[in-house]
Amino acid sequence: MPESNFTMTVEGHGPARDIAVRVRDGAGPPVVWLGGFRSDMNATKASAIDAWAAQEGRRFVRFDYAGHGVSGGTFEDYVMSSWLADARAVIDAHADEAPVLVGSSMGGWVACLVARERARQGKRTAGLVLIAPALDFTEELIWAGLDDAQKQAMQAKGRIAVPSEYDPRPTVFTMALIEDGRENLMLNGPVDLGCPVHILQGGRDPDVPSSHAFRLLERLPAEDTVLTFIADGDHRLSRPQDIARLVAAVAGIA
Repeated sequence: MPESNFTMTVEGHGPARDIAVRVRDGAGPPVVWLGGFRSDMNATKASAIDAWAAQEGRRFVRFDYAGHGVSGGTFEDYVMSSWLADARAVIDAHADEAPVLVGSSMGGWVACLVARERARQGKRTAGLVLIAPALDFTEELIWAGLDDAQKQAMQAKGRIAVPSEYDPRPTVFTMALIEDGRENLMLNGPVDLGCPVHILQGGRDPDVPSSHAFRLLERLPAEDTVLTFIADGDHRLSRPQDIARLVAAVAGIA
């Protein structure tokens, strides 16, 4: 099936930005890739799902959030609500009819926020596949992981830079990101998304520990919720066997 590139202008929650979108035409419930923090739509897992979609004739939508990949904007100018707005705009334009949302790490949080919004609006979501879902990561994994000196520096300067294991450039965390994250927290109560959920979680994930995935599992309805626990899996879950599990999970919902 052919693939097309689009640019969408999104406004709100930060400066206006042009969002890069790639759509593979096809039938069936559209599959939407929601990437992770500082990742992009050409990541290994997204490309693997695209290959599956091309083979199966399925519609597949992926995009880069503001400040990510080839989309416009400066990363530090945006927060969770910005990236949620980007996802909402792309889904509304290209995948509004019962989408399958596939969220990796931060994208898992975005997927859950989108699905909850859609359920409240009476819109159907076919299902979610969540890879190491990092719900509430700004509070539970970033802020809670900073020492007192780092917290004081962030509050005084508005941002701090910390080394990244995945990029030679340091990661900049802003106080705005933390404060906005607090407006989008989900793990402080039941998480009812109105659709099936399949979580894939590695037992050796240093970034989103498996205990975090189990916290989400406890808050989801037991019906139509599945957890695939990969005991020797890391955060990326990009080995061939991990990719096979991911594609099977997407196909199982789609």
